[in-house]
Parts: sequence; structure tokens; C-alpha cells
Amino acid sequence: MVHQQRSRGRLSRSGDTEDIRRSTEDIVLLLAPRLAHFAGVARTEHVTRAAQEMQVPQSTLSRAMVRLEQDLGVDLFARRGRTVSLTPAGRTFLGSVERALAEIERAAEEVRADADPATGKVAFGFLHTMGAETVPGLIHAFRARHPRIRFSLVQNYGEAMLEKLRAGELDLCLTAPVPDAPDLVARRLDEQKLRLVVPADHRLADRRRIRLAEAADEMFVTLEPGYGLRRITDDLCRAAGFKPRIAFEGEEAETLRGLVAAGLGVALLPPPAFPRPGVAELTVTSPRAVREIGVAWLEGHPDTPPVAAFKKFLLSRRDNLLPG
Repeated sequence: MVHQQRSRGRLSRSGDTEDIRRSTEDIVLLLAPRLAHFAGVARTEHVTRAAQEMQVPQSTLSRAMVRLEQDLGVDLFARRGRTVSLTPAGRTFLGSVERALAEIERAAEEVRADADPATGKVAFGFLHTMGAETVPGLIHAFRARHPRIRFSLVQNYGEAMLEKLRAGELDLCLTAPVPDAPDLVARRLDEQKLRLVVPADHRLADRRRIRLAEAADEMFVTLEPGYGLRRITDDLCRAAGFKPRIAFEGEEAETLRGLVAAGLGVALLPPPAFPRPGVAELTVTSPRAVREIGVAWLEGHPDTPPVAAFKKFLLSRRDNLLPG
């Protein structure tokens, strides 16, 4: 069977890539509002019944189907009065339309579920150093009040999480130092003391307190550039009057602690979740060695009820965020 090709096709015949892209966008805009109507008519094979089921005027539905065929440039239906049947082209088109509508329905259900006040989802990012103790404790306390809210958890370094915020992949993130950027809102929540970690057999290991300047001749192991803790380490050493000599750079604080235990350098690190053998952890008296922990979110980004509830909870933990 040969199908009649309508003369009023909307797709560009130009070989120019930009023209093709624009014509594709145009055809999508033209077709999208009519796809559900097409599927309804195709399912019932009767314009009147389809109009009744979809609660639209029959004349409106008939005109929509004619316009759809004109925009596509092919006949989708063979008409016998108010009864219609799909042409082979219409049957091919219906398969794709049904898949597209099912995907839209699935997406709508997913975003509604994520926004549900009782069972929705929070995409939450945090630093690796907060993964063992701080974040599990926070979520445990929050879910005592909101037991069915779900979390999508992302551990990363600060700059990577801020980029995920900007990309819409995270709702909130805990990071240090507290970011200062015009497109973000950030609130200080707590501060965490940093210690100078040295090997257990180091010349300074018997000390409990130390001025950072006393470690000026040591080799340091640090996080890579771009990590917040690396920036804080560089700033503290500069304030102590020296530039740290870097022996190793890593991506995770506990790996650095292991390198220190192996005698490969010293490091400025937050307290561990659990004591690590092979190292001594010294209180730094000068300069004041702390890192500020804050929560950040995208400026102007609307919160779903679960995100709003968790944000309120985090802000209520100011100065009480970290384990005692």
C-alpha cells in the first residue's frame, strides 16, 4: 500500500545543520500538544468516543488531527465518517508516541514523588571527612522526625559539590570553607579544630601542643589543589611564616593519615572518626587552626518540602553540627 505524502511538510530540506536543528525543535513544539489527542483517537478509532473520553469538543479534536497530519506531511488515519483506522504510518507513529507519553508520565510521577512532604527525596552532598560520623548522625536525628524522607548522598571535595549545586544535581551541601559566591547562599554552621598529625616516632610526637611555625622544616602530605582543606593548610602555613614543602598530595584525609603513619610527612587534618595507630595528633596553638563548616544552596532555587525541612534542620544545628 502506498501512502500519500502531503505537500505541506514542515521539515527543512536544507542541508545546513543549524536549519535542521531548528526545524526539529519547531516540529517538536508543533506536535507535543497533539500527541495525547492522537493516542486517544488511535486507541478508540472513533473521533466522537475519543472526544468524550478526553472531554474535548469533537470539532477541536478533528481539527487537531488534521493539523497533525499536515505538520508531519503524512496521512495517519484512513477515515470512514467518524470512524478512523490507522494507516501503516500512523501505526508506526503511535508506537513512538505511546513510549514518549509513558516516559512523560513516569517522569511526572518521579518528580511528584521526590517532592512529597512525607516521602520525598533530598540530594545532599558533603565532604569525605564528614562521611563516617557527622552525616550519619545528622540523618539519623532528622529521620526521627521525618522517617520516610529519602536521601541521595554524594561525597566529594568542596568545589566539585558546588558545581553539582550549580548543575542542579544537589539540593544542599556541607562544605568547608564556607563558600562566598554571588550565585550561592551559604550559612556557617560550625567550626572544626585542625591538628598537626605526625608519625608516632617523630621528634614532636611527645608534644601535646605546638606552634605551627615549629613544623616549618617538615615535609607535608596534603590534599590536592582545589580541595578546601588544601587551601586552609596553605593559608595557615603562610600565616605561620612559611610555605609548606609538599611530599605527597592525595584526595582523602584518612589516606593522608596513613601516609603520616608510614613516616612520609606531617599533615594538618581534622580529628579522625576513630583513633588511628601510628600517629600523634597535636593541638596547634598558633595560628588558630580551624576550618569553618557551612551549608550551601543555589540562590533562588525553589525548595521542595523535604529539602526545606532538611535545610531548616541543618540550620537549627548551628554550633552543634559536629559530634562532641
